[in-house]
This record gives sequence, C-alpha cells and structure tokens, in this order.
Amino acid sequence: MKQAADDEGRALSEASMVRTAAFEGTEAIARARDHAGLFLRDLQAEHGVPVPERALNIVQLVVSELVTNTRKYAPGPSLLTLEAYDGAVSVTVWDTEPHLPVVRGADPVRVGQHGLEIVRAVCRSLEVHREPVGKRVTATIDLAPEPAN
Repeated sequence: MKQAADDEGRALSEASMVRTAAFEGTEAIARARDHAGLFLRDLQAEHGVPVPERALNIVQLVVSELVTNTRKYAPGPSLLTLEAYDGAVSVTVWDTEPHLPVVRGADPVRVGQHGLEIVRAVCRSLEVHREPVGKRVTATIDLAPEPAN
C-alpha cells in the first residue's frame, strides 16, 4: 500500500479518508449521526476497510454526544470532521464556544452532563483544544474487530 504523511506526520495509506460537514439547527444531531454512518459505510465499500457493527455504533454515539454539546452550549454552526487512518476513526467537532468543556467524574446521582464521560470511556483518546475562534474536540475510536464472547 502506498504510504505518505499528513501535516502532523501521521502515516497515511490509500485507505485514509477524510470528510467534513457543517451542522446547525434542530436537526444537526440526527444529520451528523447519519453523516458518520455514511462515512463508515463508504470507508468499507470504497476502501475495503472492515467496520464492525460495534465500531459503527460507538462512532455514531460519539458524534451524537459531541454535536449535542455544540447545540447546547455553543452559538452558531459546528463542523464535524471524520478521518479514518491506521485502523481508527477520529471524530473532530469544532464550535464557536471558547470555553473548554470539563470531563466530570462518574456520579451515579447526577442527572445529565455525562456526555464527555461516556465519550472518554469508549474512545482510545479524547483531546480538547482552544482555537483562535472557538474550540476543537477530537475523539479517536478503534475499528477493532468485535471482542470474542
């Protein structure tokens, strides 16, 4: 497989794929989840990368949680970038709110505000970066095969 490197030095192959879409309004969360599902189906169909059902569900959950946060806490649109490389998918959501979210600890009596806690639990990594305008949250999900029973 042909290899190259991106701006951050990550190894890229022919199976690498990136898509970005803007979302705004009341339908943003559902549309973003659908966009992620289509991205993973295309990754499998066009590049032959196996995408287990478990990975599809986790990616859509992460997209839902991150886009929900942008709809609740940030004015304006959000950008969703999905990138597949090296057996993983990165989900990046940018929004206009400059305040960085805080991943709260587990609290079974707290109602709500468990989104980033959930994302951190199901992902390989979770990063939050302030941008010149707004912030960027990136979660990386492994496309590993289903765990054995």
